[in-house]
Amino acid sequence: MLSNRLATWPRLALATSLALPATLAVAQSTPVIPDAAAPATTTTPAGPTVAEAAAAQWYLRDPQLDKTPGTGTTRAYAELLKGRVPTAVVVAVIDSGIDTAHVDLKPVLWRNPGEIPGNGIDDDKNGYIDDVHGWNFLGGKDGRNISVETLEVTRVVAKLGPRFAGKTAAQVKAADKADYATYLKAKKAYDAKRKELTEELQQGEQISGPLTEMTSMLKQKLGVTRLDTATMRQAAAKLPEAEGGGLLLSLYQNMKQGGIGDTDALLAEIGTELKDQREQLDYSLNTKFNARADIVKDNPDDVTQRNYGNNDVTGPDALHGTHVAGIIAAVRTNNLGVQGIAAAPVQVMSVRAVPNGDERDKDVANAIRYAVDNGAQIINMSFGKEFSPQRPAVEAAYKYAASKNVLLVHAAGNEDDNLDVIPHYPASFYLDGTVPPNLLTVGASGPQDDENLTASFSNYSKRQVDVFAPGVGIYSTLPGNKYGSESGTSMASPVTAGVAAVLKSYYPSLTAVDLKRIIRQSAQVHHTLVLVPGEKGKKADFATLSATGGIVDLYAALQLAAQTEATKKP
Repeated sequence: MLSNRLATWPRLALATSLALPATLAVAQSTPVIPDAAAPATTTTPAGPTVAEAAAAQWYLRDPQLDKTPGTGTTRAYAELLKGRVPTAVVVAVIDSGIDTAHVDLKPVLWRNPGEIPGNGIDDDKNGYIDDVHGWNFLGGKDGRNISVETLEVTRVVAKLGPRFAGKTAAQVKAADKADYATYLKAKKAYDAKRKELTEELQQGEQISGPLTEMTSMLKQKLGVTRLDTATMRQAAAKLPEAEGGGLLLSLYQNMKQGGIGDTDALLAEIGTELKDQREQLDYSLNTKFNARADIVKDNPDDVTQRNYGNNDVTGPDALHGTHVAGIIAAVRTNNLGVQGIAAAPVQVMSVRAVPNGDERDKDVANAIRYAVDNGAQIINMSFGKEFSPQRPAVEAAYKYAASKNVLLVHAAGNEDDNLDVIPHYPASFYLDGTVPPNLLTVGASGPQDDENLTASFSNYSKRQVDVFAPGVGIYSTLPGNKYGSESGTSMASPVTAGVAAVLKSYYPSLTAVDLKRIIRQSAQVHHTLVLVPGEKGKKADFATLSATGGIVDLYAALQLAAQTEATKKP
């Protein structure tokens, strides 16, 4: 879901009040800044060396050597993989699209060997014309693309409203009871979302101006043009409370925990969030809006329909997918920008199926099938939603992937919910209660082994979340040859997919079931007392928030993979 960019990104919660000292007051109202769950978009132009970016890529560090709850990736390449020759692996990224021209991604993009680009012919006869780097299920044959879509809850209300609006249970026929119950649930959620979003937008608009003025005054007072977290920390220790020391400290703590590098990035994120909120009210929560009918022109209710869309795998807003792709496999050897977890010859296939709004079950099912049929061995899915009216089609695609030995890695979501209590889709189990053997569901963890080890926005579950992975302040590729930090389970999922790709690349005999088991069993277990997401101060043992109680660990996973391969040899 690409509402607030993607629903697997944490929502910008404008909720933490910071009292301004009198000498810095810029408005009568108390300004509010995002809490630690807020996603950060700290962009820098292309050009930083790998060494310069290393500090930002905390998730590559090792929990033992570096005392950081990272993945042990850098250590793994230095100690376990040095001199070894990897094999090719294709990782499909089902997302908003990927910037195929990015200098750190272009060399690792999957290239369809059977397709001649630009000739308008389906050369490989797979049903998709000129699908050189993947396929776009959100496009029309005329080249146009969906950017904004409705939420699934909006579509349910729009579809069932004419039948049930204003009716009581006594007025509904027995055969319609199930649909009526779905309508009531959806309508309640729809009304609540519109109310919440309207209030958040009003609050955000009220504080964006004062916050802008406040940060400008702080810059002037400190004599700096860029107010980054390092400057804020140093200045906070020197400034008296009445002159802004306390304010700086509060700003610093919130931004540091949220992975936001400076106040310019903070203000940019608020501006983006306000724009997205207006867009959601105008389009995603508008029961009359239907871009699909005008652009794609398929039958969204026909889940057997396969050949629609176009070959534009970048789309109108590739920020999220580009960031995800870089986490998995950005070039490691060009001394530029970031290093992906997986090294060449791991390749990334772009399958566009996630708009700004909710993905459709039909598109998700077709995206999985496309990826499987075209050679993907691992599929990353950083999206999710609250309703799934075509869930059997998605489950059938899951099972198809399992039959072809393909691992699915899915983001748990950012609603700070216990998935054992509040379901989100695609679900971690089938309708019959069984668990997909080839699916990993991933929660998000932070850079410090303290009470904030669990990202405050992350969904969790002792049954339905397999592992946690770094998902706060994750530095990766952005469109236009840029780089920046984002936070969300959307980032934790590709961290895990990247780990799986490394395992598969160096131990190609591993099955999807093997990969899932190894990643689960090798996860670094933490018993840190952490804040439980959404529980306002309640703490629990980190190990109780997922099935394994651990954080993905590539170094340990490679050691376990070696043992697994040894047992397979005759």
